[in-house]
Amino acid sequence: MELKELEAHMHAFVASKGWYAADSAKPQTPRNLAASLAIEAAEVLEHFQWRDEAKDTAELAGELADVALYLLQLASVTGVNLEQAILAKLALNQTREWPNP
Repeated sequence: MELKELEAHMHAFVASKGWYAADSAKPQTPRNLAASLAIEAAEVLEHFQWRDEAKDTAELAGELADVALYLLQLASVTGVNLEQAILAKLALNQTREWPNP
């Protein structure tokens, strides 16, 4: 599935819950989405707290999906083409020097 298709599914889900409505209890503002993204990323980290491997990869997969969904939505509502941003960042990183430890 293409990134744009995933984005469309994500928007359809959010719209079906009424979260894009002006009077939503869960306003989908960039600030709220950024906070939710950080919270979900912390939940990923919880799977590795005090261990090197996740105990439950299915639960980890769910948290990773949450992170990806918030990232897609944040990029979309802020007008960032995530695919282009990723490719540009990869190209920039290719030119950087990475020190050896």
